[in-house]
Amino acid sequence: MRLQWVELRDFRNHTHSRIDAIPEGLLVAVGANGEGKTNLLEAMHVLYALESPRASASEPLVRRGADAGYVRGEFHTLGGKVLVEIEVRAHGANKVQVNRSPIRRKRDLRKQVRSIMFGPFDLPVVTGDPARRRAFMDEVVVALVPASDTLTTTYERVVRQRNRLLKEHDGRGAPPGLEAWDEQLVQTGAAVIEARAAAVAAITAPVSETFQDIAGYPLVVRYAPNVQVNGDVGVAFRAQLATRSDDELRRRSSLVGPHRDDLELAVRELGARGFASHGETWVAALSLRLGLADAVGAAIGEPPLLIVDDPYSALDPTRRDHVATRLAARGGQVMISVADDADVPRQATRVWDVRAGAVQVRG
Repeated sequence: MRLQWVELRDFRNHTHSRIDAIPEGLLVAVGANGEGKTNLLEAMHVLYALESPRASASEPLVRRGADAGYVRGEFHTLGGKVLVEIEVRAHGANKVQVNRSPIRRKRDLRKQVRSIMFGPFDLPVVTGDPARRRAFMDEVVVALVPASDTLTTTYERVVRQRNRLLKEHDGRGAPPGLEAWDEQLVQTGAAVIEARAAAVAAITAPVSETFQDIAGYPLVVRYAPNVQVNGDVGVAFRAQLATRSDDELRRRSSLVGPHRDDLELAVRELGARGFASHGETWVAALSLRLGLADAVGAAIGEPPLLIVDDPYSALDPTRRDHVATRLAARGGQVMISVADDADVPRQATRVWDVRAGAVQVRG
């Protein structure tokens, strides 16, 4: 998969930037802090994700003084050319076209192109609370199987409705209708558990291999479901619900299900969240994304677009060299950003200088 060209208008601090004939290989955006190199890589990822990993709303993506920003780009994939055009509106819904036709669902695009992006915003996957790791697992599920994008939201709606029923019940015993919600909880939750288990299984080996290559010792990656499964997921779910029913009635909250899952990450037999150094945390977060890119490539038969923002800032020189070598050895396109010329890898295929929201191809 290759991003052939990309164009930005009024996106972040880019008034108008366009890059044509983007080659394969290791591609480097160089610029001091605040010049727009991360914004350039972010725009490339928005062509797939249709949202930013750095902002929860569209307004910050639009250049100050403009009503809307625009990102356009053409991907060349095994399935053919895919032209993606996005109007990012400061207020109101964004407009997205694929091959000149509007799309209704994100999955309609994500079935055709894939992009994986790493940045400092990924560190909470390692250091944050379990909710952040659950969100990462769900990202992996969707990256591997785009049609699975509604599994978690459907389950979470059931949890909210069930919690509401428990909270509003003032009588003795179970509230009327709880059994029906129990069954919906099991059905929708089992689908989430199975999808997460398969997704984590797909990335475990490539993530651990990447961490081992960079750090010199392994990273343990293990799915930790709240429902302890030994055989049929639905049977185990119902049994655990029955065991915790009194606790749920007393606390008026759903205590069993994938909304209480976690992803275990361990370095040198210690939990990464509490015991990993800053450098180990950085390598772990980076390895999760690189491992995901490997798994996606295996699933679709071609490497996805890989975008790595500021990969070296927390690493010692030896680990920087390992990361640069590993990124350069990947197939397809790998976009990275660095703040200093000294950090441009010698393996770079092309370098873009980014200054004040303008992009210049070096050389």
